[in-house]
Amino acid sequence: MDKQTELRLWIEIADNDFAAAQHMAKNMWPVPYEIICFHCQQAAEKYLKWVLVLHDIDPPKIHDLEELEKLCETIIPQFETLYERCAVLTEYAVHTRYPDEKQLEKQDMNRALEYAQSIREFIRNQFPEQFTTNNETAIEKP
Repeated sequence: MDKQTELRLWIEIADNDFAAAQHMAKNMWPVPYEIICFHCQQAAEKYLKWVLVLHDIDPPKIHDLEELEKLCETIIPQFETLYERCAVLTEYAVHTRYPDEKQLEKQDMNRALEYAQSIREFIRNQFPEQFTTNNETAIEKP
């Protein structure tokens, strides 16, 4: 697959995860906090991996957003501002998928949605030329 197709697919998957999280937060009852937080983590993971692919770095097959952020930081030092948000979201990758783990609440969900949105916006602001109208996915503003 060519690089532009791969980049488009990373963003589509990320945007779909984020849109799914937002949809569930607004439209499901009871609200599935754990699933929403998981999708926020997944969206952030794909956005960070998109940056790596853009810079010809094969993204590692990990869910650790802190490690992915550090890799992105080697490309653009300003990624450091996302570290704490990545640390919080990383917890939702696996821990929310098992019944014996901590149950999440509304404030966890709200924070996850906010953090995923801020990572999405940060990346789009860092690379505006990659997000022109012709390159946009069907989900521009979830």
